[in-house]
Amino acid sequence: MRKCLETCKKLNVACPIEECRYWIKYEKDLNCVFESVNINGPMTLRESGDRLGLSYVRIKQIEDKILRKIKKQFDED
Repeated sequence: MRKCLETCKKLNVACPIEECRYWIKYEKDLNCVFESVNINGPMTLRESGDRLGLSYVRIKQIEDKILRKIKKQFDED
């Protein structure tokens, strides 16, 4: 995963491997989630949605679901 990013950086090209688990359709970040985080650090839900090709509303739904699961896990302990 990171080796792929290193290669893309050396060649100065966006990653062409769409099957990669970490691939996103966002050439400014070399199509890589890791590079996106390296360049931008923490991002807003809207920025995340732009990179993943999802709406802000859908990202918010995913966030809410994750937070409910975390809360449920802590309540069980």
